[in-house]
Amino acid sequence: MNKAVTVTPYEALGGALGVQRLVHRFYELMDELPEAYAVRQLHPESLKGSAENLFEYLSGWFGGPSLYIAKNGHPRLRMRHAPYAVSPAMRDEWMLCMTQTLTEQVVDQELRDNLIEKFSQMANHLINTDGSHSCTA
Repeated sequence: MNKAVTVTPYEALGGALGVQRLVHRFYELMDELPEAYAVRQLHPESLKGSAENLFEYLSGWFGGPSLYIAKNGHPRLRMRHAPYAVSPAMRDEWMLCMTQTLTEQVVDQELRDNLIEKFSQMANHLINTDGSHSCTA
């Protein structure tokens, strides 16, 4: 009898080191790409805390240790992002950086496509404004 072995994205990416490489490259691109300027401006000057939070979150989200939950409780992504104007344009800039990172670092196309789809769903879920600044009287 053959038992199917399930490999988590965390394991497929190379564990903690693989997730750290992904997070590092993601924020490197956010700093480098002019097309990501607006989303970069939502972050503090130093990305160290943001990178740590993303690493801890992705560790658990990818099926590894639940570092973020152990430290901060439930992620409550919409609530934690509510203070920021997350528009479709911001989502697109964030996804540009994440898609390029995954394209560069994830060789397995099926895994890469699956992760891009999951990140896209998450990013869409965080949109809380259409980005217009119209005033109503």
